[in-house]
Amino acid sequence: MVITDMQPHHLPGVLAIERRSYPTPWSERAFAAELNQNAYAQYIVALRGAMVLGYAGMWLIMDEAHITNIAVHPQERRRGLGHRLLSELEARARAHGCRRMTLEVRPSNLGAQRLYQRHGFVVCGVRPGYYADTREDALIMWKEGLDTPHPQA
Repeated sequence: MVITDMQPHHLPGVLAIERRSYPTPWSERAFAAELNQNAYAQYIVALRGAMVLGYAGMWLIMDEAHITNIAVHPQERRRGLGHRLLSELEARARAHGCRRMTLEVRPSNLGAQRLYQRHGFVVCGVRPGYYADTREDALIMWKEGLDTPHPQA
């Protein structure tokens, strides 16, 4: 397996995972805009051969990284791939001079919360009604000290 920059030809695999992972998936147009028009965006994919196993993205703004999404194909879950994708985002953010990271996560997504907590993220707030599809709140999680060495998560 290899983790590399997401390219437009990866989008069919990314979209298949997106549709199986989220109640309101991003569109191909949204991903294409992130790849082609957002100078702050970085997206990666995990590949086995040409097959997309997972993907992740973030925005790099000044000294902060905002994780936009992480998803793993359902058949590949619970094998450490989410950890590897998140670790790669952290390494790339660190290389760009970011000192902290943030993300939003559904309170109902306990698996994702556990992953983020293992990486040192803590809940720092709530965005009421953040998710338009269900009006579910979002937990705001932050990881400080990204620019200081930490043991492996």
